[in-house]
Amino acid sequence: MSTIKNSMPSKNLELYDKLLQSSLNPNIERKGKTLPYTSLNGHMFSFLSKEGLVGLRLSESDREQFIKEFDSRLMEQHGIVMKEYVEVPHALLVDAKMLKKYLLKSYEYVAGLAPKSTKRS
Repeated sequence: MSTIKNSMPSKNLELYDKLLQSSLNPNIERKGKTLPYTSLNGHMFSFLSKEGLVGLRLSESDREQFIKEFDSRLMEQHGIVMKEYVEVPHALLVDAKMLKKYLLKSYEYVAGLAPKSTKRS
């Protein structure tokens, strides 16, 4: 995994990479040169913001459970609330073993969505 030169805390990038590697799912691969993310069939399901916050895309029931269990909230980017994404608290980001469960739920959620069509000219 390459390093990213921007204002993102490098420790958070290391933790994000560790989380992705801990999933043991070969289909989960970090993408993005400046802002790391994961996607499947055209649907992003996790990302690391430039501030170093991790967002996970979860089903409604998993979102509610996550927010309650980890005293979290919906992810906000550029003043816009991302309704399907939860913000991962830093204390949870350092625990890849615990967070892996939610990364896999995020992957499963997007795997159930219809693939986005590609628009090429």
